Amino acid sequence: MTKIGIIVGSTRPGRRGRAVAEWVASVAAQERPTDDFDIIDLADFALPLLDETHPAASGLYGNAHTTRWAEAIARYDGFVFVTPEYNHSIPGALKNALDFIYAEWNNKAAGIVGYGLHGATRAAEHLRLILAELKVPAVRTQVALSLHHDFTFTAPTEPGDVTPGPHQHQTLTALLDDVIIWSRALQPVREGVLA
Repeated sequence: MTKIGIIVGSTRPGRRGRAVAEWVASVAAQERPTDDFDIIDLADFALPLLDETHPAASGLYGNAHTTRWAEAIARYDGFVFVTPEYNHSIPGALKNALDFIYAEWNNKAAGIVGYGLHGATRAAEHLRLILAELKVPAVRTQVALSLHHDFTFTAPTEPGDVTPGPHQHQTLTALLDDVIIWSRALQPVREGVLA
């Protein structure tokens, strides 16, 4: 069984990310029932701005919140990042969470589900560059949810419902398949066993 973490990349009050992550988890449960998918909500970790003395690559974590975060991420074989687009990039909370740790990310595949006015495509491009530095290969397939077409709103300040069209379901299924395949393929690398 492959274990995949669905990371909610925004901590902003009123965010739509949690609802998007729940949609991802629902499709994953339906399409990939033999694999294990968990939602990892950054808001549940309340990470401060990076406050570690040593660089993350050293693995010398001095704070309890860093150790808790590292242990949570270490359990997974791969990830699906759910991110909005803030000013052409990812939220600061997501960048901060990525920067806190290093080895726990290495050699695990990732997929990106973006949402925003333009599907968070620019944020996804920035995220791909960051993930590459962390030795996280991001799969090509990407979901880009439009606030205009894939959500319904009851009021401008309410998160609204996620209502993706059938093509989004198909794209997400392909993304999940890719993440599973690559996560399994990278297992020998994570275990330090090279053929």
